[in-house]
Amino acid sequence: MSKLELFGDARPAHAAPRERRRRRWPKLLALILALLAALYCLCVFSDIPFIAKWRTIYIQTAMDTMNHQWLATAFIPRGVIDEAMAQRGQAQQEQTEHSSAGDWAGEGGGIVDASSEEGFYELFWELDRESMEAYLAGHPEALANGWEGIYINEAGLRDKGTDIYTTMGEQVLAIDAPNRVLLLRVSGSGYRGVLAVAKDPSRLSIENSAYLGERGQTAGEIAEAHNGVLAMTAGAFIDEGGTGSGGEINGYAMSNGVGQGDHLGWSYKRVELREDNYIYIVDASAPVDPAATDAVEFTPALIVDGERLDTWGWDSLNPRAVIGQSSRGEILMLVIEGRLIDSLGVSVSECADILERHDCMQAMNLDGGTSAILWYDGETVTRCSNQALPEGRMLPNAFVYSRG
Repeated sequence: MSKLELFGDARPAHAAPRERRRRRWPKLLALILALLAALYCLCVFSDIPFIAKWRTIYIQTAMDTMNHQWLATAFIPRGVIDEAMAQRGQAQQEQTEHSSAGDWAGEGGGIVDASSEEGFYELFWELDRESMEAYLAGHPEALANGWEGIYINEAGLRDKGTDIYTTMGEQVLAIDAPNRVLLLRVSGSGYRGVLAVAKDPSRLSIENSAYLGERGQTAGEIAEAHNGVLAMTAGAFIDEGGTGSGGEINGYAMSNGVGQGDHLGWSYKRVELREDNYIYIVDASAPVDPAATDAVEFTPALIVDGERLDTWGWDSLNPRAVIGQSSRGEILMLVIEGRLIDSLGVSVSECADILERHDCMQAMNLDGGTSAILWYDGETVTRCSNQALPEGRMLPNAFVYSRG
């Protein structure tokens, strides 16, 4: 008689359930793989509007950054990627149909006399007066130099901002009455940034890196070399492999009446600062206006002569830099942080939403990504998407708003 016959099954009592569990694992794994395959097909090939929208956003976001294109190309068929990017091509075609006519002149906020209380509130019309008065009650030293001397700065990256708000609900980071500058925190679902409102358009210019042709400088370095109090990225630059030094302009740029570079092609736009201190947006292929003093080229235009353009081809979530001008003549400098844990970035359309709250009449998207940076009075006030570059990338030029 065998041992099995004599003593029964010698295996432990729990062995059979264990074997059954082992037999179930292949089936469970097959089910998981089938579900993942179904989910992949749903996300990549579905025409359901919600899924198609976010698939396009994902693809455009990845493809807009040279170092991150693999996030799309490694998992998504080329045909699907091409279809998503083709939407931008259609939107680019629409860009060519809009250029400034030059008949929208505003009031010119820079001429307001801010020496009195009423003049101050006329200049800084955005402020919620109740919150401003509460702040002054708790900080009477802010009025030591009079209304036109008010200087409040809580805009640094380690600062928390003030308890002052605009009537639109934006937190005030800085009020600089001597230089006529207002800095505001803008934020929303998945992003944060800063909007600088510079009240005197006559102080804005585009200034070049001191080493243009060889290498760029940070926005702060360019500003400090030109008596600037406020600066942001301006023109794009040749950036092969994402390692460009910022020394070579991509496209055409003009600084203080001196132009250089070659015009960008079809669908690109040019923002021109002209002698009347207003911004004009035209096709990059159009002749440069004789009254232009400064200019850069990029795309897309967001708002032209008060008309908001359809920018549905730029839905990617990225760090953004936008230059604009309000109906009062104020310069609007918007930078949105991106590719960060607490700020992924925004679409171009979201930037237009922010600027419309300030009655923006002209606005154009600039070179964003790692180049998107805003500098104010000695320090950067937005975070670069590359945390290894706290002052931002080297740039060929920058929009600089000078001190009074």
